[in-house]
Amino acid sequence: MLPNTGRLAGCTVFITGASRGIGKAIALKAAKDGANIVIAAKTAQPHSKLLGTIYTAAEEIEAVGGKALPCIVDVRDEQQISDAVQKAVKKFGGIDILVNNASAISLTNTLDTSTKIMDLMMNVNTRGTYLTSKACIPYLKKSKVAHILNISPPLNLNPVWFKEHCAYTIAKYGMSMYVLGMAEEFKGEIAVNALWPKTAIYTAATEMLGGPGIKSQCRKVDIIADAAYSIFQKPKSFTGNFVIDENILKAEGIQHFDIYAIKPGHPLQPDLFLDEYPEAVSKKMESAGAVPEFKEEKPQPQPKPRSGAVEKTFRIVKDSLSDDIAKATQAIYLFELSGKDGGTWFLDLKSKGGNVGYGEPSEQADVVMSMSTDDFVKMFSGKLKPTMAFMSGKLKIKGNMALAIKLEKLMNQMNARL
Repeated sequence: MLPNTGRLAGCTVFITGASRGIGKAIALKAAKDGANIVIAAKTAQPHSKLLGTIYTAAEEIEAVGGKALPCIVDVRDEQQISDAVQKAVKKFGGIDILVNNASAISLTNTLDTSTKIMDLMMNVNTRGTYLTSKACIPYLKKSKVAHILNISPPLNLNPVWFKEHCAYTIAKYGMSMYVLGMAEEFKGEIAVNALWPKTAIYTAATEMLGGPGIKSQCRKVDIIADAAYSIFQKPKSFTGNFVIDENILKAEGIQHFDIYAIKPGHPLQPDLFLDEYPEAVSKKMESAGAVPEFKEEKPQPQPKPRSGAVEKTFRIVKDSLSDDIAKATQAIYLFELSGKDGGTWFLDLKSKGGNVGYGEPSEQADVVMSMSTDDFVKMFSGKLKPTMAFMSGKLKIKGNMALAIKLEKLMNQMNARL
């Protein structure tokens, strides 16, 4: 597991939903550095089915070397949030890190989702994240560390993630959209990022949704805690990212992930919203008996590239690529182009130095863009803004919208050459 470095000693970390599960795991990881932890959660009295209260979490935090401030907070209540923030500032002198972890989930379709449940998910996930961020931002601005971390998924417009649980998806994506907006709004002042697991994480909520059999297919909460800890140590310039736990830990040098598994060697349940295995996850929701396994796709042979305006554009794009661009983007884009010199092209910004080519990439694309060749050339030369192309229907996008936006920024840098 990722070792503690002591860098968070004396930092104040405000965590919603920290009485148990992922929130408490992140709290304990930071506490081992000697951090101050504000436990902002609802559970003050023991629950009949869920273990842990804000007070038992405080005891655990102090047992590993941290300082704890348990606060009764329902993130739907703006006054409770404000009171907890003021208590934190009075006790610890400020706030350095905010973790928006509190969440409500109901994987139900439209007709089976009551108004009460719909309101709960919107008010806890989307509204609660906004209110808590707003209350903490004035103090985060004064911090040298200054991180907001939302436990929310990458924005992915693949309909498979909407059709079974539309209300939950929209409520959860609200948290992710704050990452997009606030990262830009507070650039240079506060790092704002999202963190999401590659596989199911075992918590009381996971067992409630998937039954006791789900446990062996999950990883421990420690993998999320380690990934969050890695993010907290990065500078404020590391912002606007949708981080997957396994990916960032691989970058930290961790190669073996069985240590995080509940049952090492057992097939793992992929998490929601990640397009590597969408159909497997969808089927899993429909039939609890199916256990999806990770599979590697074999590279497909590539056809010969064509000539013309599109090929010329890709050639210039390739000449503009660098290791820094690839490291900053970490995505593969697939272009399905209609018209003269069209066909399927890819832009690989995951491999070292980046690459372009005609045909399918060796790995599954994160974003698929469909448009005419004429509009493609105009878009890359700056004559057609991607946002306008998308809104007017000239450009269709499938996949991770956040990574699509990253490509737009990259195109702005290349326009002078194209």
